[in-house]
Amino acid sequence: MPRRSTQEWIRLSLRTPGILIFGMVLAPCGWILNLTATVAPNWRTLHNIPDTQADEFIQQGIWEICRATSTNTRTDCTLEDTEYFNNQIIEVAQGLMVASLIVTLIGLAVAIPGVRCWRDRPNWILAGLGGLLIFLSGVMTIIPIAWYTHILEEVSTVTPSIDVRVGYCIILGYIGGIFEILGGFVMFIGICRCCGGKNRGETRIEEVTGPRFRNQKQPTRRVEVPSLDRPRSVASSVPYSKDSMDEDVSFPRAKSPAARSANTSYGGRPYDADL
Repeated sequence: MPRRSTQEWIRLSLRTPGILIFGMVLAPCGWILNLTATVAPNWRTLHNIPDTQADEFIQQGIWEICRATSTNTRTDCTLEDTEYFNNQIIEVAQGLMVASLIVTLIGLAVAIPGVRCWRDRPNWILAGLGGLLIFLSGVMTIIPIAWYTHILEEVSTVTPSIDVRVGYCIILGYIGGIFEILGGFVMFIGICRCCGGKNRGETRIEEVTGPRFRNQKQPTRRVEVPSLDRPRSVASSVPYSKDSMDEDVSFPRAKSPAARSANTSYGGRPYDADL
């Protein structure tokens, strides 16, 4: 009998594998965070600016610069700073952040047909390629975020008296990039079977149809049998129950007369009617 060259695998459940669910949840969340970090003008904030009010500060992003105050929610985003936008990091960040958003959408579009949970087996090639694109989009987000943070005080000329602080876009960019890197990597490892097929939720056919699996004792199924006892009516016209008749009472009961036997002899004189 020829020996099989390749092993056959089977999925015991039709549920979507956990690695695909993990990636398809983290990728959109990371995309939303990266979108906020891209369009919001708060990569860094400048406080204690000379010749300005004490509560006034400037927010600088990769697309625009805004002036705001801590006492007023209204911001003025018409400021211009040629020196700031001429920095190399700003041009690189604009290109990579936009490219990351586009690549994430492409990765999701590629991964969705491969993840389809209504089939017996996902298309691991498409799902893995989609995960690879999502992973690369996360890397493209981390690069400008980390670079900008490293040269936070060197992006443009600032005086020593100005307090430079990290904006919330940097935090969101880090979180979004990490989400996409983790989600894409976990989806990509499904492109090859590892850990005995556990990453895909698969198992060998030999393990399922082998004698060890067949000899396992199946658990007995418990069958609920309906009870035939009819409940005793509460509203009964009889003032006593059957059980109460066997209980002792406080007065003596009358004895029932003994039945006369037909064969009992009579010791007296017979009457005429008896002859």
